[in-house]
Amino acid sequence: MFRPCIDLHEGKVKQIVGSTLGAGPEGVRTNFVSDRPAAWYAELYKRDGLKGGHVVMLGLGNETEAQAALKAYPGGLQIGGGMNLDNARVWLEAGASHVIVTSRVFREGRVDFERLAKLSGTIGRERLVLDLSCRKRGDDYFVVTDRWAKFTDVRISRHTLDQLAEWCAEFLVHAVEVEGLCRGIDQELVSKLGEWTAISTTYAGGAGSMADLESVTRLG
Repeated sequence: MFRPCIDLHEGKVKQIVGSTLGAGPEGVRTNFVSDRPAAWYAELYKRDGLKGGHVVMLGLGNETEAQAALKAYPGGLQIGGGMNLDNARVWLEAGASHVIVTSRVFREGRVDFERLAKLSGTIGRERLVLDLSCRKRGDDYFVVTDRWAKFTDVRISRHTLDQLAEWCAEFLVHAVEVEGLCRGIDQELVSKLGEWTAISTTYAGGAGSMADLESVTRLG
């Protein structure tokens, strides 16, 4: 299933090269800045019947646009970016179908299962998406946090995915090294996710053609 995305940065809908997010304001590479608001895209996805898309707030100053998108397509979009135990329910009440969480469930490079259990218990496992976006180090893929700049000790594996699947409804996995480059997907990662995941998992990163999307379907 194809899922759309609305990435928000400095209050604008943008496509950013993911690996540059942690480089500071001057180092962020942007492929595209839309002149249309987030709500326009949300209405487009609603019209075309595309459910489960992601609204991702990349930093501060994006809340108003995110709220407008959720209002335009209530129940049709997930929300991510700064989600935590204190604000998750607020965003669900604003119209998000799920909240996407990353850094909040990691501490000192490891999964904080106490935090994860509290979050899952508070909003419900069925409305929680874990973002396990990753970068390759050696032969393995490791989850990265803090705008994808900081490696954790959490390796993407069948065991890890089985363990975390008990606490959430879905995974979202960006292949950070190819995200935003439009030069092709990470086929190795897609294959591993297809083999290892037992719950719904969205792969993102590198797609530049319909052939890439077809490859994700075939490999995954």
